Amino acid sequence: MTYVVTEACIQCKYGDCVGVCPVDAFHEGPNFMVIDPAECIDCSLCVDECPASAIFSEADLPDEYAPYVAINAELTQAWPLIKDKPDPLPDADAWLDVKAKHQYLEMKRYA
Repeated sequence: MTYVVTEACIQCKYGDCVGVCPVDAFHEGPNFMVIDPAECIDCSLCVDECPASAIFSEADLPDEYAPYVAINAELTQAWPLIKDKPDPLPDADAWLDVKAKHQYLEMKRYA
């Protein structure tokens, strides 16, 4: 079992979760972060730290977020590892309560 970042993180990327992760499990993209399922040790520390409530245990993942299991796994292969808390996106607070943000997910691959 692993933890999964879902669409509530899109356009926010607060990063509080990164600071408490005891392993290197987070990867950062342009407007979203993901958890590497191979690195996640299922400690759940990130869940309570996320201001957007975007992180769920795969076992407790709401059905509408099921595609994010594959999205997290795919994007960890494309995006760089992040070890330190990033600055949130400049307009993160304005996006915090916005629902249905999947269409804004930037899945750009980094070289």
